Parts: sequence; structure tokens; C-alpha cells
Amino acid sequence: MTAPVTMGARVSVAPHHRVLPWLAVRLAMVIAAQPPARIRRIMTRLRAGARPATTVEAARARSLVVTVSSTCAGEGCLPRSIATALLCRASGTWPTWCSGVRVMPFLGHAWVEVDGEPVDEPYPAGYHRALIKVPPAGAR
Repeated sequence: MTAPVTMGARVSVAPHHRVLPWLAVRLAMVIAAQPPARIRRIMTRLRAGARPATTVEAARARSLVVTVSSTCAGEGCLPRSIATALLCRASGTWPTWCSGVRVMPFLGHAWVEVDGEPVDEPYPAGYHRALIKVPPAGAR
């Protein structure tokens, strides 16, 4: 049996600090089950009032998310990216949330980025083409 693919570093987190990331993952699972247009509307509303996240803030949120969720630590890119954005939002920040594809071979993917760079992704910038982007409010 092979070990699951981990998409990001897991960190040591005290049990009482796992509650908020766990809640972000649970809410992300509900949001991820929605149609893409509704996900975009939800994410656009949630970003209101948040300042742009830094790479360090987004990476920390992503690490917490993959620590509390085996789905998000594996191939669950949509709930992982949504939960990362939600956890950033809980601290008053917002990364750019993206959902898109690569063409050869065709594969959908969702991620967060800061200043156009994917945060803790195994793929370089530009590897996936974003079809939906929800940047911080006021950003272009």
C-alpha cells in the first residue's frame, strides 16, 4: 500500500488550536459541493473587508488546513483551497482564490495565490490556467 500524497507540510498544532482550521475545512466541504458560479459568489462575499494576505499568512493557513484534514492533505484541492481562504479570512486577510485547469492532460485544480504566485503548490506559476479568480477586494 502506498502512502497518500501530501500537498503541503503538516505542522504540529495543539488540540485547542485545531478548532478553527477544522471548522474552516467543514465549511469548505459544504461550499465545495456547490456549483462553480455559487462558489464564486460565496467567495466574493466572504472576502469583503479583508486586507490582502501575505505569502506567509496564506502558507500558514494552508499548513493548518492540511494538518487537520486528510482529504485536504491529499487530492482534495477544492476544499483545501477554500478552507485556506476561509482560515485567512478568519484572521482578517484574503489570498487570491483560484480554480482552473491544465490542458495536457486535462485536469481541474483549485489553489490560492499571493501576488500571482501559487502558495505551497507543487506546480509553478502558470502551470494551471485560472478560470475563476477571487482576489482580495479592491485588487485587480
